[in-house]
Amino acid sequence: MATLVLLHPLTAALVNLDTRARVLHWWFIQITVANLVVIILMVLVFVAALLIPFRGPGSKR
Repeated sequence: MATLVLLHPLTAALVNLDTRARVLHWWFIQITVANLVVIILMVLVFVAALLIPFRGPGSKR
C-alpha cells in the first residue's frame, strides 16, 4: 500500500482520467481504446510465451 501512495504523483500525470472514454464502433462490437490495448498486450505476451524457448531439464547452458 505504501508503494501505491509513493507512485501516485508519478502515475497521475501519465493519463488524464477526467475525460470521456474513446470508444471504437465496428458493426455490433463496441470497445474502448484502453481495453483494446490491454487485449492486444495480453495476446502478445501469450504468443511470446509460446515462442520463447525455455530451458528444460536436458538443455545445456
